[in-house]
This record gives sequence, C-alpha cells and structure tokens, in this order.
Amino acid sequence: MTICGFVGLGNMGYPMAGHLVTAGHEVRVYNRTPTKSESWFGQYGGTVASTPREAAEGADVVMICVGGDDDVRSVFYGHQGLLGALGPGAVVVDHTTTSASLAIELSAASNKVGIGFIDGPISGGQAGAESGVLSVMCGGETADFERVRPVLEAYAATITLVGPAGSGQQTKMVNQILCAGAIQGAAEALAFGQRAGLDMEKVLAAVTMGAAGSWYLSNRGETMVADEFDFGFAVDWLAKDLGIVQAEADRIGADAPLTELTATYLRKAQNAGDNRIDATGIIRQYPRR
Repeated sequence: MTICGFVGLGNMGYPMAGHLVTAGHEVRVYNRTPTKSESWFGQYGGTVASTPREAAEGADVVMICVGGDDDVRSVFYGHQGLLGALGPGAVVVDHTTTSASLAIELSAASNKVGIGFIDGPISGGQAGAESGVLSVMCGGETADFERVRPVLEAYAATITLVGPAGSGQQTKMVNQILCAGAIQGAAEALAFGQRAGLDMEKVLAAVTMGAAGSWYLSNRGETMVADEFDFGFAVDWLAKDLGIVQAEADRIGADAPLTELTATYLRKAQNAGDNRIDATGIIRQYPRR
C-alpha cells in the first residue's frame, strides 16, 4: 500500500483518485471546491484534506491534476502548498497539461529539497480516466519513474518515460497536435460531405475503416454529423492546450501551421459561445447545408 495525495478532482482527477482507492492505496484528496471532495468521499472513502499541504503530509506520492500553469503553482508552493509537506524520497507527479518550462522549474524546486518530480500529462479523455486505461507521458529521472509506475498503473494502461523533466509535457504537445489535425480533418471532411448532400451514414461506413480512419472519425463522426457535442474534451480545453503548443513551437523554432489553423477554428467556436462543447464542435464553423 502506498500513501497517496491527490490534488484536483475534476473530470479526470475524480475517477483517477478513485482507482487508487480501489487498488488498495491510502488516498487523501484536495479539491478547490469542497463539495466535489465530499462527493468523492461519499463514493470512495479515503480522506478529505482542507489544503494541498494537508493532502501531501506524509505521502509517498502526490498527484496533481488541475487546470494550468498558474493552478499548479498555487497548489505546489506557499505555506499551504504541497511541497513543504513532503519528506525526502517522496515523488510528485503532475498530470496537468502545462508548459515544459513549468515542469523543469518544479523538478528543480523538488530536487532541491530531496523530492522527486515527474511531469506526467495524460491522454485518453474522461472515458479513459473512468475506465482506468489512460496513457501517461512522463518526463523525469528513471529512479523516480520506477518508484511511481506501480501506483500509476491503477488508472493507466500505458506509462512511458520519454526523457528528462519537460519531456512528458512536450510529448503531450505532440499528442495534442495529432488530435488537432484529426479533429480539423474530420470537421472539414464531414462538413464537405454534408454540403454535397451525401448520405453521411453511408459515407462514414465507407471511410471510417480505411486509410482515412481515425479515433475521432470512429468515435465522434456520427455525433458531428448529428450536431451533438454535449460531452468530451471542451473547446476551451483544447484551445488552452494548443496555446501551450504554439508558445513552445515559438520557443524551439518549430513550424506549427496546422496547430494555428485549428486554434483559429477554436477561437471562432469560442466567439460563437461554444466554449464548453466538445472540440469536434468546430464543424459548426463550416457551411454544411
């Protein structure tokens, strides 16, 4: 049994922390909105903490799964932050999608006081979190990775150490570029088919299992055609992630025109008030009929 602190009970963190309990670990959770922690406690048990520091006290591993760079800093540093509660040998795993520079910063701050740090952004969506089959892309030291891998197996099917601190976040950026391309391609293609007046049920049957197939086409094609988007990875979330990609591309001198194209369509969706619908909702920005 491992003593785990878990900070952040959003759509992803809530079931992830639950899987840790199911796997037999001792889990203490903190969430900015206390009612979410209380709901989680009612479902899984464990312990509810009133601060990130309290969730981390005496823990072997602490997971963070919050919104962005500033949110991570707010729970990591300070009098009530988790870093000051951890003893030598503990490891922090940040599952938040953030900048690579933040991962490098937090790794240095952790190592300075004898704490391990892994940047471990995740992929697989809420369904993957609920099923316990996420993919975790890790950056950090091998010894720290091997220490936390058995714990992460409670909610992940694929756990990969890519390289040093920051590598996990950069790998997540690769993942998001690929997702952006798949979403943009599906939106443009299906909007084209609808504009042409095709029978889209037959079109999807014809193309989904061929060379043009993708996870998004298989899992979101029908809902895109039906104009149904009340689920999944929100427009605002992908827009945030692609902003991180664009900043990193500028920093390292990489070209990212596809990312910029998708970011443009996401901004159009946001301006239309579609902030919280699934990101495949960018198909609404194409003329279809």
